[in-house]
Amino acid sequence: MMIYPTIELLDGRCVTLDKGNLDSPQVWHVDPIETAKGFATSGAEWMHLTDFNAVQGEDTNTELVEEIIRTAGTPVQLGGGLRSREQVEHWIDKGAGRIVLGTLAAYDPATTTQLAHAHPDQIVLAVDIWQGQVMTEGWRKAGAFDPAAYIAAFGDAPFAGIVVTDIDSDMSDVEAQLGLISGLAEQSKWPVTASGVVRSADDIARLKYIPNIEGALVGRALFRKTMTVEEALAVAKPEPEAVADFL
Repeated sequence: MMIYPTIELLDGRCVTLDKGNLDSPQVWHVDPIETAKGFATSGAEWMHLTDFNAVQGEDTNTELVEEIIRTAGTPVQLGGGLRSREQVEHWIDKGAGRIVLGTLAAYDPATTTQLAHAHPDQIVLAVDIWQGQVMTEGWRKAGAFDPAAYIAAFGDAPFAGIVVTDIDSDMSDVEAQLGLISGLAEQSKWPVTASGVVRSADDIARLKYIPNIEGALVGRALFRKTMTVEEALAVAKPEPEAVADFL
């Protein structure tokens, strides 16, 4: 299972949010660039980066995001405020390994599907769920889509995968999250990455045995130091298959 150490940016700082609430972020007093480099040094094969200023239509983090992409030492999966073909292609040209699309996918599925065909293995579908509905606009607007039907509506689009977040639970009810995410993973044509569910190594241990769960975003636990990147990667490794003894 792939571990995506995660940085969320707001006003140039690393933050985490409670159920997407931008008004009261938890600010972490660390350098975003050095933090990203540390992920690669610790052995991560990918990292995930969300720009919350871009979600709000602001470009204040643009230079910082570019610097992280250039210097992280590992491919960057980028999300947040990417709502046009031009923006997506701009960031692919800047070196982003993958682009995560939520609002654009909900409002313009045809363009999202075209982008997936144009950039194989680089477009990821974000499915953010609140009270049974897919949310858009950075978790602020209900799209009135049933999650399973929404995912199925994209047919055979060649997405690299989908990222599923259950905003209802957002760290407070991990068992409920696992139930929702595992149910969608069972129905999805694409590998699923779980978001917001990892508080400890035990959560990773449970996730890796759920069919079609390809990976997990891990952010808050790393910043709270309840787990290191190395510990997360070690738990996520597949168990060695038993080998029969022959006499």
